[in-house]
Amino acid sequence: MVPRSCSILLLFFFVFLAVSPSPAIARKRQYKPCKQLVLYFHDVIYNGKNKGNATSTIVAAPEGGNLTILAGDFHFGNIAVFDDPITLDNNFHSEPVGRAQGMYIYDTKNTYTAWLGFSFVLNSTDHKGSINFIGADPLMNKTRDISVVGGTGDFFMHRGIATLSTDSFEGEVYFRLRADIKFYECWY
Repeated sequence: MVPRSCSILLLFFFVFLAVSPSPAIARKRQYKPCKQLVLYFHDVIYNGKNKGNATSTIVAAPEGGNLTILAGDFHFGNIAVFDDPITLDNNFHSEPVGRAQGMYIYDTKNTYTAWLGFSFVLNSTDHKGSINFIGADPLMNKTRDISVVGGTGDFFMHRGIATLSTDSFEGEVYFRLRADIKFYECWY
């Protein structure tokens, strides 16, 4: 004979199993962003002749490399830092709403890929604070997702995904990225 307490535990266990969703039939949760922004940042890399316009510069290059010209072979080994204007539209001459500040590292030998670590520092009438990003940027893909890992001010403790797309590319001197930022964790 099974003790009464064991019988009750077994009953609860079987009831729990019966009402718990099976992984095979469990529905995938659909997440919706709690906040979304679309911003553009404009990068003008220093090439030895554009000191007045440059917003980024190469700070490390492969051995024997030049700090004013990106290395060949997919720019592998170049590290650049930037302080780029951020705008609400894709016009380089629009009023900046902040600065994109950070670095990118060309880290792959057989395709154009960079590792990004940067912040959007916003100081406009609509938004004040910073948004922090980190992740791989496979440049040859039409869109790329990188992690939003936190923020300050209006974006305090926000996390999510930024979908980057190259909006314009002019040789090895200028590019503009469109950042569609979706926050899935928002603290208010």
